Amino acid sequence: MNPTPNAGSRVERIRTVVQDALHPVLLEIRDDSAAHIGHAGGGGKGHFKLVIVSELFRGKSLLQRHRLVHDVLAGLIESDIHALVLSTRAPEEVS
Repeated sequence: MNPTPNAGSRVERIRTVVQDALHPVLLEIRDDSAAHIGHAGGGGKGHFKLVIVSELFRGKSLLQRHRLVHDVLAGLIESDIHALVLSTRAPEEVS
């Protein structure tokens, strides 16, 4: 039994939206939804961790970066994302 039948398509929707808006040089998406099955308030939405490295983060504070990602994913947060863990960096911040 697959506890999150739309998980693959959710990841691909997230990937497409982030790539189109932020043009990352690195994008990693981890779906942690299976670890949160039965989580109160989830409403069938998923839990995701994103690592995003983008030129668009250069010179921005952590709060500005996270707001940018949340703005980009606003539609998916309403429909598909319950929890989101972000790691956002500019290219020069990655070793």
